Order: sequence, then C-alpha cells, then structure tokens
Amino acid sequence: MGGASGTEPLKGEDWAGEMGARWLASLDRFEGMIAPIGAALLEQAAYQPGERVLDLGCGGGATTLAIAEAVGPDGAAVGLDIAPMLIDAARQRADAAGSNARFVCADAASATLDEPPFDRLFSRFGSMFFAEPIAAFTNVKATLKPGARVDLAVWANPRDNLWMMEVMGVVRRHIEIPPATPRAPGPFAFEDLGYLEEVLTGAGFSGMAAEAYAGLQPVGGAGASPDAAVDFVLASMAVGRALDEAGEEIRSAARADLHDLFTRRHVAGEGVMMGCKAWLVRANV
Repeated sequence: MGGASGTEPLKGEDWAGEMGARWLASLDRFEGMIAPIGAALLEQAAYQPGERVLDLGCGGGATTLAIAEAVGPDGAAVGLDIAPMLIDAARQRADAAGSNARFVCADAASATLDEPPFDRLFSRFGSMFFAEPIAAFTNVKATLKPGARVDLAVWANPRDNLWMMEVMGVVRRHIEIPPATPRAPGPFAFEDLGYLEEVLTGAGFSGMAAEAYAGLQPVGGAGASPDAAVDFVLASMAVGRALDEAGEEIRSAARADLHDLFTRRHVAGEGVMMGCKAWLVRANV
C-alpha cells in the first residue's frame, strides 16, 4: 500500500485490520522512510494537468495528494486502499489541505469503481500483496482507458534491502522466522522482474520497462534516533508482532541488539540510514 511499507509477511498480512492499524499508528514514520522512492516514482510519472489517475494501495494518501496537485482541478486523483482506517486518515488530510483528491475503501482485486476510466495508474508499494495477482491486475485494468500508462514502485531483492535483511538477521538470533516464499504475496513478491512481467502480461498490459532506485533510507523516518527506530520496528513491522509473542525476555534481548545495529547505522542529522533498492516500473494497457 502506498503504503505497504515492506514489512516481512510472517503470517499473512491483514491490511484491513491489524497491519493497517500498525501502519496508521506510525504513518508519518512509514511515509518518511519511503518518501524519496515515492518522489522518484512521481518524477518518472510526470503527471500533467487534466489527467485522471488511480493511486493503487494509497495508504495514508500522501502520494494521492501529490498527484492531485499535479493534475489540477481539471484532472482527478483517486486513492484506493483496502484499509478503512488509512482511507479515513487520507480523507482527513485531503480536507485539511483543501485538496481535490478523493479516496475509495475497497479491495482492488475485486472492486468495481463508479468512476470514468482513468488515464494513468500509480502505485508506491501497493501492488505486491494480491493473492491472485493476474486476476487482480486484470480487474484493475478494467478501470483504465486503452493506452493508459502504469507506474509502479516495487521492492527489489531482499539482499539489496539491508534495512530489512539486517533487521531480520538480528531478530533471527532470538526467534525462528521461516524464510519468505518466492513470489508469495508480500513486499518482495515482485523482486523478480521476470515474474512481474508475467503477471502484467497475463493481465493484458504490455511494454514493461524498469529502472533501479538504490540508495539509503531512514529507518523510522528522517532524523529518527536509534531508540525511535527500534520503537518503529517493534511497533509497526511484523517482526515486532512475532517478538511480542515470544515473551518479554526475548523481546528485550532483541531490542538491545536492534539498538546496537541502529546505533552503528545512525548518521547525525539524517537518521538511521540503511541501504534500499526498488524497481520503478512502467507499462501500458
């Protein structure tokens, strides 16, 4: 979801329930962490006044608001997300900003939108969680005009995302976490661009191309201290839930090790900076 941070799916994510609530509780920190990638994707999309854009998995609506500003009053920016608490937050943001962005709470895999067809589709980390991705993208394609363009950000291989791999390495010292299943719904479902192309082609899209985004991102948001970054991980990511279930002694030991890791990665004035890599993908209907 514009959202969907990139937490490791330990038991399957309930974005309409617990995981949506976790995302909302740390909304500013989540969005601060992935904002540079969202900005790069928006730059790639280069929206023009008057375009109609659907923001898939919009989360708290930050990207939808940016799109609304770019397309102006003659265009449309509609954010779609399955999490009702995030849609509520997005609507409140739009009202406060005087934005013409609109938001719909529905499952993109099956929703039928009461909207004219869209010129463009955008998704910052909101497209990787479908149980049946070809069917879901086929349903989304029905909302788009012929020739519509798609711009997606998806996480690249976990080994290129040290913000996840080093955290998981620390947590695995304390509890057993099964390895992620390749291509399973979750943040790294589309790490293999060949598989993503299979999905998009199977859903009727064509001309897929991708560019890499690589850099450092601030765990827990820009300027977060090591303590704040640990709090963010334990409160917001699925590994925090797993450590909660393991008991206080194990959780405390893992917390201390995470604090050591984040202290080593902390950059004064910037935050806990750790490597990330995403794919900025383009395709057409």
